[in-house]
Amino acid sequence: MSKTKITPEEALAYHLEPTPGKYDIVASTPMATQRDLSLAYSPGVAVPVQAIADNPEAAYDYTVKGNMVAVISNGTAILGMGNLGALASKPVMEGKAVLFKRFADVNAIDIELDTEDPDEIIKAVSLMGPTFGGINLEDIKAPECFIIEQRLKEIMDIPVFHDDQHGTAVICAAGLINALSISGKKIEDVRIVLNGAGAAGIACLELLKSMGAKHDNCIMCDTKGVIYAGRTEGMNQWKSAHAANTPLRTLAEAMDGADVFLGVSAKGAVTQDMVRSMAPNPVIFAMANPDPEITPEEAHAVREDAIVATGRSDYPNQVNNVLGFPYLFRGALDIHARAINDEMKIACAEALAKLAREDVPDEVAIAYGRELTFGRDYIIPTPFDPRLIHVVPPMVAKAGMKTGVARRPIEDMAAYELALKSRMDPTASILQGVHARAKSAQARMIFAEGDDPRVLRAAVAYQRAGLGHALVVGREADVAEKLEAAGLADAVSELEVVNAANSPHLDAYKDFLYRRLQRQGFDAHDIRRLVGRDRHVFSALMLAHGHGDGLVTGATRKSAHVLNAINHVFDAKPGDGAAGVTALLHNGRILLVADTLVHEWPEAEDLATIAERAAGVARDLGLVPRVAFVSFSTFGSPRSERALKLAEAPKVLEARGVDFEFDGEMTVDVALNPAQQKAYPFCRLTGPANILVVPARHSASISVKMMQEMAGATVIGPILTGVEKPIQLCSTSSSVNDILNMAAMAACKIGE
Repeated sequence: MSKTKITPEEALAYHLEPTPGKYDIVASTPMATQRDLSLAYSPGVAVPVQAIADNPEAAYDYTVKGNMVAVISNGTAILGMGNLGALASKPVMEGKAVLFKRFADVNAIDIELDTEDPDEIIKAVSLMGPTFGGINLEDIKAPECFIIEQRLKEIMDIPVFHDDQHGTAVICAAGLINALSISGKKIEDVRIVLNGAGAAGIACLELLKSMGAKHDNCIMCDTKGVIYAGRTEGMNQWKSAHAANTPLRTLAEAMDGADVFLGVSAKGAVTQDMVRSMAPNPVIFAMANPDPEITPEEAHAVREDAIVATGRSDYPNQVNNVLGFPYLFRGALDIHARAINDEMKIACAEALAKLAREDVPDEVAIAYGRELTFGRDYIIPTPFDPRLIHVVPPMVAKAGMKTGVARRPIEDMAAYELALKSRMDPTASILQGVHARAKSAQARMIFAEGDDPRVLRAAVAYQRAGLGHALVVGREADVAEKLEAAGLADAVSELEVVNAANSPHLDAYKDFLYRRLQRQGFDAHDIRRLVGRDRHVFSALMLAHGHGDGLVTGATRKSAHVLNAINHVFDAKPGDGAAGVTALLHNGRILLVADTLVHEWPEAEDLATIAERAAGVARDLGLVPRVAFVSFSTFGSPRSERALKLAEAPKVLEARGVDFEFDGEMTVDVALNPAQQKAYPFCRLTGPANILVVPARHSASISVKMMQEMAGATVIGPILTGVEKPIQLCSTSSSVNDILNMAAMAACKIGE
């Protein structure tokens, strides 16, 4: 797989734009009228205040406590960067907070404590107990982290979880369950060597021992070698608890005949000779970041029978904490847990292991660009598997209920699982899937507007994200100047700039275009001007001749102008079956609106074709298409000539025998609201529509732009579909990220 490169400039821009930081706080209740404010604050707030005073458990009903986690650090062990202080840790803690929200819909607030005194941290966190439903400790150095967590667990009545310890341990345990299953070994029999006696390493061994691993079969090593019974150098009470009765003294000696290696140490700590000396079917979890103790290539070179996992996303079997902490807290919060205990952690590990053994949905495999079948290269689920949210938390909740830490047990587990499915925003996983497929495709992407800084930054991002090769149409000096102004001077040598003025293919392009347009009012002079001066035409010609695999344009000119230019080279007119489909992403819902680009005033046959094109886009995005032909009329009421074609279009689709749901004509509320749909039991839609086919381009444009401006919807598109090559048009208001998304769409050939 291609490695992703992120420059300092890009990282800073991501944290700066559109506003500093990574999250906002928004109200979840109405705040528009005086009555709203009176209910939210004085005098209305007095009622829940008294209810909580009378019954503290009511706080979970009337406040955000039950879905709120504090992400707390003092910055003494930031990622792999060390002790940089509380303030410097804030970007990491904000990142952890948004991961909670993104993966499990858990609200989280970051809190940075400016002290290295464990007692001060314990005091501060314990005093915040009433505010939160759980505490996630992060990036606090050992051994203080052990002291802080243990003491807080003793004095607080909500879950306290140090993710650097237990998060890694849970995912490691999940992978090991499956790796040992494949190897035909049992945890109580295997010899485990762990290198790295810090917080994560100690937690890994503790959890594995609670799952059945034998004490003297677990050899812990640090920089001074094996931690054995009687050793005094470099010891503390936490290491001493894992001192084994063994004559082994070095990592190399410990590795000889070992079944399992767990590494949370440093790059290169394990040699090929060590791997060679391990038992048959060795399990190697080289989890040092950013570079593992030994790479999978190095390990497999000497042991083809090895099962290897790392902490990296560019290798199979990634041990990624994001598989654990969001779902552990989700399950714990939903039972109003007093703690997250070992049984809940083991339940999480077993749920993850079981999920990896199940058949992987096609959309997940497509998203990752490779087959995902349980085996040596797939022992841990992928972080973007949409099933995680409704598979793992119920297992965690059940374990919490069984072990008596639940304040409010879940009575209907089936209903709980359904509720979990509905919590998650499907849009993020769809975009992740698009980018993963683009990465697999490695398309040569033509960026037509190389004079625009946004386009140049998107082209750099496309290439550095490992999505493929960026071809920028422009003048070399102009591109270099704009990249330097954007703080990307080092990218000048990375991009391939294509200048129409000195292209070796210019004559071939002119001949092609002259043959195509000579009977459409264009003479040789017109053709020379079009090819040499119109970058949209030139870029389309590059694509038509196979000098690129996809095209992104439209950021600098109105879509009508750009589409007209593209039509000089490709057949993208209404009669050619082309259509424009715009994706609206809002409040966890995805809605496709068509036609937003090609047909100005479509008739019934056109509307049916538009519906088919939109259904193809929906399937490319992993959606099951449900089409509604929308109007101001619902199934003939009120009757109007203007609504007639929307009623005729479903009949056309019926005659064509299409294999997706459709119906109409209907108003938008009937199309999108299940309660409204119930008034029409004969409606053929089995749920809310995810594709709206509208009467005309102007109504599509009005709808999309209103949703964008008034509701803050994310807009992707219009996606040009029904054209023989992948071409995607941005809007003039597109951000760098919008342009990058459109490039990824083109790379995946969505809508082709």
